[in-house]
Amino acid sequence: MSTKQLEKFQDAVDIPEGVKVSQKKHMLTFVGPLGKTYKSFRTIPVNIEISENKILLKALGTKKRDYAILHTARSLIRNICEGLIVGYTIKMKIVYAHFPVTVKVDGKVIIIENFQGERAPRKTHVVGNTKVMPKGEDVILTGEVWTDITQTAANIELKTKVKNKDHRVFLDGIYVYDKKKGIEK
Repeated sequence: MSTKQLEKFQDAVDIPEGVKVSQKKHMLTFVGPLGKTYKSFRTIPVNIEISENKILLKALGTKKRDYAILHTARSLIRNICEGLIVGYTIKMKIVYAHFPVTVKVDGKVIIIENFQGERAPRKTHVVGNTKVMPKGEDVILTGEVWTDITQTAANIELKTKVKNKDHRVFLDGIYVYDKKKGIEK
């Protein structure tokens, strides 16, 4: 392969001001104005080096798959750096037709009560440092790590999925209706 083709399999991510990144083997530690988080790259096959204000990424192979993995690692690092500066917010709407659904948070557990009149509450967990705030008909998820917030929202949506009924008629559930950058109070 030519050097121009090999340059395609390496990339650099700029570290924004206010964010400090350190590396210990496959683990990257990010410290920013909104907090501190970790990301393990043990299962992601890329070489990572930190030099000055850049993170250098190199793919381990020269196939299309390696190119895709390189850019996945790049976007994970960018999202973490951006999240530590501005944060992320996801808003979810509680929808019900007959039985009023209530959402409560107990530590790292989200409790969904009275879903379709069920007596036993449905429970799911909070991923990472995501903050869950139920406010009336809304559930607001905020945090620094985009993957943790979206996984928490997906866990809530999956727990309120209607099974064995016509989903066009039974619309009860908790659904995402807004995603944005910035932490909303």
